[in-house]
Amino acid sequence: MAAQTKPVLHGYFRSSCSWRVRIAFALKGIEFDQVSVNLIKDGGEQLTEQYKTLNPMQQVPAVEIDGVTLSQSLAVIQYIDETRPGPRLLPADPKKRAQVRMISDLIASGIQPLQNLYVIQKIGSDKLQWAQHFIDRGFQALEPILKQTAGKYCVGDEISMADICLVPQVYNAAERFDVDVDQYPTIKRINQTLNEVEAFKVSHPSSQPDAP
Repeated sequence: MAAQTKPVLHGYFRSSCSWRVRIAFALKGIEFDQVSVNLIKDGGEQLTEQYKTLNPMQQVPAVEIDGVTLSQSLAVIQYIDETRPGPRLLPADPKKRAQVRMISDLIASGIQPLQNLYVIQKIGSDKLQWAQHFIDRGFQALEPILKQTAGKYCVGDEISMADICLVPQVYNAAERFDVDVDQYPTIKRINQTLNEVEAFKVSHPSSQPDAP
């Protein structure tokens, strides 16, 4: 019975990690409910004791699914992929699957945490330069990797977890931190292609119920 209950995503419209999970649900055709956790209001709703019981790291997302509560977006995406039908988010081929995980980890561990809200709030007046530095550093590594792995998408011609990670990060770079994405033509091309895919459109922050 638990598997028939709609998952619940506790997240924030502009959170990269929440966005990744929304894309994965959309690609798989999974209906889900959303509960907004406003990262700004009253100092951040993620810092309440109530939310801490869902995610002890006091970050978004937290996903209630199949009777368990999961955090960390890549763990959620891989669980969805392993338990739900629909297009594979990790390729069957071991080498391609490793490449997808490599790219996903590069973004999710090597770029995004260094420019997320919690870190930026600690930096002070230099936060824009800080974010630009670490995004550029990550993109300078990601661009040559994608030149080796990409077809239409990050790894070959099938959408994967790597693409799910890419789109929110490019949005952060270009829209929030004024990074010149034209320096990275492969990243830019793949991002433009993905933004035409319906699952990515419906998952965009501007389309979420808690968007201003």
